[in-house]
Amino acid sequence: MNRDLLAARDLVAGLAERAGRLQLERRDTLRVGAPKAHVNDVVSDVDIASERLIVDAIGAAWPDDAVQAEEGHGHAGASGWTWVVDPLDGTRNYISRTGPWSVCIALYHQDRARMAVVHEPVAGETFSAVDGGGALLNGEPLAVTGGPSLERALVGVSFQPNPATKARAGRVIRELLPLVGDIRRVPAALNLVYQAAGRLDGGLALDTNLWDIAAGALVAREAGVVLGGHGPDFSTELTIGAAPLLWPALSEQVRATA
Repeated sequence: MNRDLLAARDLVAGLAERAGRLQLERRDTLRVGAPKAHVNDVVSDVDIASERLIVDAIGAAWPDDAVQAEEGHGHAGASGWTWVVDPLDGTRNYISRTGPWSVCIALYHQDRARMAVVHEPVAGETFSAVDGGGALLNGEPLAVTGGPSLERALVGVSFQPNPATKARAGRVIRELLPLVGDIRRVPAALNLVYQAAGRLDGGLALDTNLWDIAAGALVAREAGVVLGGHGPDFSTELTIGAAPLLWPALSEQVRATA
């Protein structure tokens, strides 16, 4: 299981920043392709180019590792290590220029996340974490505080925009919004790292894919965010995060409605 996770983090942070620069440079000339799973599941040629950049570099550095990648450039491996890549989390924001997006790369050994990077290109912010080694934002440590009461909390909401999940999210938001300070809809990875940075007090994500949440979840956990789902572990079906003092009230409310 030996691997220099700090060196891997530094290499991958640079790789995520390269992908972010590509996304900024090509934003004015991007081409939107046909929808994937449903009409709101959009993809651009920049998503695909970003993924190819990342996957090719990972393959060159760690040729025996497996890769799971959103746009289909993954492959099997024999090392027991798996890279989980979302080259552009928040494609709709990127295309429409209505909000942030990020580059997300996580490294798993077997079933455990060991290293993660989330890079937000416009802000020039790189969030990272190593399992057991804490979380960083542009090299500076992140640590959450206790958190506010539920009625003062700023809560992030993320969900896949397919019809069934939108209906589910609508039910959750309808019950949750009157009880909290306010709600923000953000892509899943940024939802989690913003919790790590204390910008959001808590958050939830519904019906995601692993590449949407893998990197952000490790950063959040290493910063002290409490994570769970319907049970003690978060999942792609339901991820809840919160500052420690907020966790009991927020998790109880979300679990009751999600």
